[in-house]
Amino acid sequence: MKNTIYITIFCLFTVTFLVEAQEIKPISKAEVLAKVAEKNTTIQISEEEFNASKADYRQTNAVFLPNITASHTGISTTNPLMSFGSKLNQEILTAADFNPDLLNDPTTTRNFATKIEIQQPLINLDGFYKRKAAKTKMEAMSLKTERTQDYLAFEVDKAYMQLQLAYKAVEVLEKALDAANANKQMADNSFKQGFLQRADVLNVEIRVTEVKNQLQMAKSNVQNASNYLSFLMNDESDILYKPTESLVVASFNVDNKTISENRADIKAMHLASKAYEAMNKADKMAFLPRLNAFGSYEMYDNKIFQGDANGYLIGAQLSWDIFQGSKRFGKAQKSKAELEKSKLEYNQYVSKSNLELNKVKRQLVDAKNSLELTDLAVQQSEESLRIRKNRFKEGLEKTSDLLMAETQFAQKQLEYYQTIYQYNFTQTYLNFLTKK
Repeated sequence: MKNTIYITIFCLFTVTFLVEAQEIKPISKAEVLAKVAEKNTTIQISEEEFNASKADYRQTNAVFLPNITASHTGISTTNPLMSFGSKLNQEILTAADFNPDLLNDPTTTRNFATKIEIQQPLINLDGFYKRKAAKTKMEAMSLKTERTQDYLAFEVDKAYMQLQLAYKAVEVLEKALDAANANKQMADNSFKQGFLQRADVLNVEIRVTEVKNQLQMAKSNVQNASNYLSFLMNDESDILYKPTESLVVASFNVDNKTISENRADIKAMHLASKAYEAMNKADKMAFLPRLNAFGSYEMYDNKIFQGDANGYLIGAQLSWDIFQGSKRFGKAQKSKAELEKSKLEYNQYVSKSNLELNKVKRQLVDAKNSLELTDLAVQQSEESLRIRKNRFKEGLEKTSDLLMAETQFAQKQLEYYQTIYQYNFTQTYLNFLTKK
C-alpha cells in the first residue's frame, strides 16, 4: 500500500515538473504569419497543384513543336521481299541479285537501319483550344494558391486571437482563484470566531474548487491554441506559445464592403468556366481535318552502327476522321454540359458569398452592441462585488451572496473578453470575404 502511494506521488510530481518545464515562447502575429507562409503544408500542397497544372500546360507545346524520334534497328532475314529491299536500301544490289533463284530463295541478309523521324503539326485546331484551356486552368490554379494563402492568413488571425483569449481567461481565473482563496481565509477566521457556520465554509471551499477546475480548463485551452499554431507553422516541437500582443478591441475599416469579382477564388471559378468553354470548342474542332508535315533521314548498312547508304523522305498529310461511332458527338455534348454546370456553380458561389457577407455584417452589428453591454456589465458586477465584499467583512452579507457576486464578476469578465474576440474575429472575417 505504501509503495502504491509513493508511486502515485512520484507520478504526480513528474507530471507537474514536465508541465512547468515546458518551454514558453513569446511570439508575435507577424512571426506566425512569416512561418506559415514559409512552412505551411496546405500552401505547399497548393503550390504543387499549380506546378502540376503548369506541367499540363507545357505538354500542349506539342501543338507547335515537332516530334523527333531516333532509332537503330537490326534484322537478319531470308524473306524474299525484305532481303531484296534491304540490299536496295544498302545500295549493294547487283545484276546477279535479279536471278530468279536468288530472288525466290535468298541467302541470309543482314540489315542495320538508323532512322531519324520528324513530325511537325501544321494545322490542329482542337489542339489550339486544348492549349488555351490548359493555360486558363493554370491561371485558375495560381489564383487558388493565392486564395489559399489569404485563407491561411485569416486562419492565423483567428488562431492567434484564440490564444490571446485563452490567456485572458487564465488571467481572469487566476485573479478569481486568488479572491476565492482570500474569501476562504476570511471564512475560516469567521468560523473560528463563531460568526459563520460550517456550511458557509464548505460553500466557500466548493467555490475554490470550481475556480481551480475552470483555471485548469483555461490552461488546457492555452495548450490547444498553442498546438494549433504549431500545426499551422508545421512545427512539431512541443512549445507553449505566448502572444506578445494582448487581446484588445480592434477597429478596421469595414464600411461599404462588397464582394469583389476580382477576389482570387471567385476569379478562379470564372477562369475554370472559361477553361470548360475552351474544351467545348476543342471538342467541336475535332470534327475538322488536321494537317501535319513529316520527314525522315535513314542510313543503312549490313554492319551494326554503320551507314554507308542513306536517304530521306519528306511529305505532308491531311487527315480527317469523318466518323468515330458517334464518340465525338457524345464528347462534345459532355463538355457542353460541364460548361453550363460551371456557369451555374459560379453564379451559385457568388450568390452564396453575398449571402455570407450580409450575415457577417449583421453579426458585426450584434457583436458591437454586445461589446458595449458586456463592458457595462463588467463595471456593474465589479462594483456589486466591491460592495458585497465590504458588507461581508462587517458581517452584513451572506456568504452565498458574496460567492454569487464573485462568480458573476468572473463570468462577466470572461464574457467581455469573449465578445472582444467575437468582434475582432467578425471584422477579420469580413475583410477576408471582401478581399480583392
